[in-house]
Amino acid sequence: MALETVRVQRVRTSAFRWEWLLLVLIAGTFFVNSRISPHFLRYTSLMSALSVFLEAGFMVLSMVFILVAGDIDVSVASIVALASVLMSLSYKAGLSMGLAMLVALGVGTGCGYLNGLLISRVPNLSAIIVTLAGFSLYRGIAYILLGDRAVGGFPSWYSYLAWGDIGGTGVPFILVAFLACALVYGLVLHRTSFGRKVFAIGTNRTAAVFSGIPVARIRHTLFTLNGLMAGVAAIFLTSKLGSSRPNVATGYELEVIAIAVLGGASPSGGKGSIAGACLALVLMRLLRYGMGLRNVPGQVMMVIIGIVLICVVMFPNLLATRKRRPAGL
Repeated sequence: MALETVRVQRVRTSAFRWEWLLLVLIAGTFFVNSRISPHFLRYTSLMSALSVFLEAGFMVLSMVFILVAGDIDVSVASIVALASVLMSLSYKAGLSMGLAMLVALGVGTGCGYLNGLLISRVPNLSAIIVTLAGFSLYRGIAYILLGDRAVGGFPSWYSYLAWGDIGGTGVPFILVAFLACALVYGLVLHRTSFGRKVFAIGTNRTAAVFSGIPVARIRHTLFTLNGLMAGVAAIFLTSKLGSSRPNVATGYELEVIAIAVLGGASPSGGKGSIAGACLALVLMRLLRYGMGLRNVPGQVMMVIIGIVLICVVMFPNLLATRKRRPAGL
């Protein structure tokens, strides 16, 4: 009897998982988009809708880890700008494009390492303060280096990263790269001891310290990893744009955090999933794509997406409040 009760509870838990709600919203958005435009159901249109903004999706994956650990990073978009600018200048200075791409990865990792070092080693220094400083610092350096100029003229093969497909199948290379990264991140977060430690830190940091978990080292690692993924995003974004400017990726930090939270990651820590983040990314892209089909202005689009985010994020909190309410009230 007890076993049967456990099974029923598991079924109920899985039935109300956050990912199921996101799937319902994606199905509804998919249906509405298909009614708006008959061209939406075309294979090429779907691939295009899914591949746009995927460069930021790489940062969403690592941002989930940071949010699960109870931290936040608002400097990622500025790291993308600095990594893009230094990669472009390195290429123009005579480095091969391959080495210039390594420069982007190194710059991103270095910025993330610096963020993590300050956050994890300096007492009473919060992540929001450090990354807000990085938000201004890294983009400011990009403007000092490049000013209002743009750098382009990259090799023709470089554009394949953002615009090419796999073997003529129409499946974008960037989509395959993102799915591969999502698989790795999902396995690490949900199937390894490292992932369990990240959840433990976000649930109760003090208890994690007394349990012997190297909290400072793990937090440092997570911010370094986030910087690395910002470098990856810089490579793909620059490939897509065909040039680099100091103002690239402006506003990406807010959208990356919003997608991670929409995917179920809690800003207070202890909750989140890579699957949810991927579904949230798809939902946001379909919403934007559908509104684009109706020629909705960008400002109105931001308002609508903001309202959707508030409503969807409030939903589980309302359910939790209802469950805690005493019977008869």
